[in-house]
Amino acid sequence: MALYSAAAAVLAGLERGEGGLKSLVYNSGFPHVRQLYALVSETLRYASVLEKLLDGAALLETEKKLPPQLAKVLVYDLLFGKGLKCGGRWKALARRHRARLEAELARMKVRHKVSRNEDLLAPEKAVSTAASQVPRYVRVNTLKTCVDDVIEFFKRQGYAYLGKAASVEELRALSGKKFMLDLHLPELLVFPSQTDLHDNLLYTSGHIILQDKASCLPAFLLGPVAGSHVIDACAAPGNKTSHLAAILKNKGQIFAFDVDPKRVATMNTLLTRAGVTGCQLVQQDFLTVDPRDRKYSRVTHILLDPSCSGSGNVRGLQLLTWNRAVGVQTLGDSSRPTGMVTRGPGEEAAPSAERLQALAGFQRRVLSHALSFPALQRLVYSTCSLHQEENEDVMQAVLQEWGSAFRLVTAFPSWPCRGLAAFSGAESCLRASPAETLTHGFFVAVLERCREGAAAPSSLPVAAKENPQPGEGTEPGAAPKKRKKKKQRVK
Repeated sequence: MALYSAAAAVLAGLERGEGGLKSLVYNSGFPHVRQLYALVSETLRYASVLEKLLDGAALLETEKKLPPQLAKVLVYDLLFGKGLKCGGRWKALARRHRARLEAELARMKVRHKVSRNEDLLAPEKAVSTAASQVPRYVRVNTLKTCVDDVIEFFKRQGYAYLGKAASVEELRALSGKKFMLDLHLPELLVFPSQTDLHDNLLYTSGHIILQDKASCLPAFLLGPVAGSHVIDACAAPGNKTSHLAAILKNKGQIFAFDVDPKRVATMNTLLTRAGVTGCQLVQQDFLTVDPRDRKYSRVTHILLDPSCSGSGNVRGLQLLTWNRAVGVQTLGDSSRPTGMVTRGPGEEAAPSAERLQALAGFQRRVLSHALSFPALQRLVYSTCSLHQEENEDVMQAVLQEWGSAFRLVTAFPSWPCRGLAAFSGAESCLRASPAETLTHGFFVAVLERCREGAAAPSSLPVAAKENPQPGEGTEPGAAPKKRKKKKQRVK
């Protein structure tokens, strides 16, 4: 059963944009990496077929406690794989519905006039140009090393360092064994998209973190000063948490929440490898946390990256076989019922309106809950979603509720992609996309508590204050501050 739970967790991580398939599998803690990789890959390959089967058999409606990702891997192995390898209640559940699932599969074959399961899959198509151009981003873990040492290490391994990028176009042109320093984030190195560093010593020792650039924005823009108390509300698998710890220089306190015990265990492994201290892992639904609890009385910063549709995750989409006849599948959310609007040949499917509204309702609740922490001064809200319902609409609704207390901040004004014009001030939000920023699709909004007597809601021009935040007043192309080298060097 551990295999199916691990596979379901990887699928959930992919949809949230927490990393690529390999990194999530390697970080899962599951001992048989190849077995897990094969199961997730094949489940993704059959994802559109599995979605139709689950809908046709009404499995998720009947079994409301069955997580969608777990349902997919169970049904894959039951009908397409080598048979279920687990016992207990999940095996009994899958077998209980086997007749209905097999009947739905037979009907699907008749509709598409095929006789074999494999014939339901269209020939694998090349990934889109935009998705294939997303580079491999490498965040230097400053808890263990520094940028200069990592650059020298890669140069000794035969990579050519081309200096700091001046434009996105320079990153787009990267090829072979060449790499650059990112033009926006000072501790982010950029390699060609096909670069595989999962077996590299720097990765296995925790000196570097393989993390998409867009996923680095939330912690970077939150920018807590050393000594701050911070909450990472939806933390697993822990990349953003480790980034927060690096920004804090391990000085302060991080409370990292996740409701799933296996994801908490995975996060603990990742944070230990990254050298993170001063972080309290809490296996708890963030919505059940009491903001008035004394232990959170000094929390001034919150990073909130809640469950979302995952529609911006290009690496997850790269792994899918696009079956136009069946309808394109987007990975479902781990904590909400899935639902896809399937379309005709040549058209992509999209999350159903009902599902988007359910997600948006959850996101509004958790964001409003986060804003209720009494000492909170700054919050970053982010999603790996392209949908306005989960992004600007959520922000607008919460600002209407909290606008007298919090205001939207214009962080990183020179970032090229801004929020959709859904309400006045939405341009203060950031968006990221494969085509324009060479990243996953992402949305980020920064909220700050209004000072007494300040007009709200409003967007603030970024300006250096007593404690300037990362991204505020930091222009792309500006020389990064010189960093003091750590004592620990990469040999």
